[in-house]
Amino acid sequence: MILDLVPANDPILHKRVEEFDPESIDMKKTVDDMFETMYHHRGVGLSANQVGLPYRMFVMGTPDMELVFINPELRNTAGDMELAEEGCLTHPGLFVKIKRPTEVRVLSTNLFEERKALTYKGMTARIILHEMDHLEGVDYQRRANRIHLERARNQLKKWKKRNGVL
Repeated sequence: MILDLVPANDPILHKRVEEFDPESIDMKKTVDDMFETMYHHRGVGLSANQVGLPYRMFVMGTPDMELVFINPELRNTAGDMELAEEGCLTHPGLFVKIKRPTEVRVLSTNLFEERKALTYKGMTARIILHEMDHLEGVDYQRRANRIHLERARNQLKKWKKRNGVL
């Protein structure tokens, strides 16, 4: 089932999401619905609070490689800081350059109820950090410098005007 994305001003997006008991919900249905919603909106990651669910979890990936993070904890980051464009399902069409580390280590529970600390690199690390920000109540625009953010907002306005969206 495709879930509704909450609007950017919804309070659930602006506060830390607390850990929860995965056995208290139908985890398979929740994860399936989150992936279906993510793919429907052409995303690569989706945190539960983006669809109004108060669970500290997110999904990410492609149909070939899907990852589920339940009650994730950021352990550390490493690698170079890399500047790259990020989009967000909460802000459709707004692509902002964000500087993030290229490596991340996360402790998380998976669908098999195994709690593991794993290291991820590259784009996977970037997506994890973006989704972890959602769970911490941090909007990705806060990670951008002012110039990159204004440039992205102006590009989105121009696109909307050209395409009759405004």
